[in-house]
Amino acid sequence: MSIIKCVVMGTCGSGKTTVGKALAKHFNATFIDGDDLHPRHNVEKMRAGHPLNDEDRKPWLERVSDVFFSLANRSCSGVVVCSALKKKYRDIIRQGNEGLVFIHLYADKQVILDRMSKRQGHYMKTEMVDSQFDALEFPDPAVEKDVCNINVEPSIETVIDEAIKALEEKIRE
Repeated sequence: MSIIKCVVMGTCGSGKTTVGKALAKHFNATFIDGDDLHPRHNVEKMRAGHPLNDEDRKPWLERVSDVFFSLANRSCSGVVVCSALKKKYRDIIRQGNEGLVFIHLYADKQVILDRMSKRQGHYMKTEMVDSQFDALEFPDPAVEKDVCNINVEPSIETVIDEAIKALEEKIRE
């Protein structure tokens, strides 16, 4: 089987961690939560309810990119969860990382707000959903050929099945 290099992306509350863990398990890949790669300053800023700006995100995105470089050096598959909301963010992650696939999980803003209101123990607050949707540059697969857009409104089992199929198709391309 091919080495899997996958970023599960989307706004907060889209199910990135759940889908990412399922993909990692299915493909026998290392799972890494991109939240764990944020510099301390970013976590403290988000915990205080302040959205990150591009300057804050740059070192984080470079760390995500470096993870794929490290995995590739060891011939290991990896699934990293990272919001990657703007094309330029995805481009930073792509640098030096051939064969990446982005699984973009999306839903209507109200669906995400409903999910976030039920979430506990996470530093991302529901008030920050607006900033995520403001920053989101919805990937156009005609331009970003390494992105698969998957609506997360169906059941989680359906979403995971769609993500597995989409990733398998991209690997075969």
